[in-house]
Amino acid sequence: MSGLFWAIGGIALAVGLAGSGSAIGIGHAGMAANGVMSENPKDFGKYLILLALPGTQGIYGFVIGFLFLVKIGILGGTLAVLTQAQGLNIFFATLPIAITGLTSAIYQGKVCAAGISMITRQPDQSGKALIMGVFVEFYAVLGFLISFFMWLRFPVVQ
Repeated sequence: MSGLFWAIGGIALAVGLAGSGSAIGIGHAGMAANGVMSENPKDFGKYLILLALPGTQGIYGFVIGFLFLVKIGILGGTLAVLTQAQGLNIFFATLPIAITGLTSAIYQGKVCAAGISMITRQPDQSGKALIMGVFVEFYAVLGFLISFFMWLRFPVVQ
């Protein structure tokens, strides 16, 4: 298999898995928000940040995918001829955000759903609910940074 195949496969995983995790995580938080708003619809603003928080992992995956697409010339440039080793390097460079984006977004959605439930009973605790959700985000940020640092070290390919 060509290096370009491996590179595009890794890029697809970064975008696809991180985005899927975000969709699932937002789904968990959205179901919780819809459930509690059926009782009190005016509280939408209280839940919006917790609802949106699991979506950031999809953004991280998209950014890494975009950066690698530019680096190999698919977006804005001449398409690179990659060796199999170069393609595998890109494939493995995208895995940290793909894996952490998928798993952290799903669990962040569950934490945020629990936070939404908590806020309905104790409205003054919304800051604590947000902090709990942000703790899960930290690991997606680490995955993003590792993929980004590997992108920085990958030479521009001609």
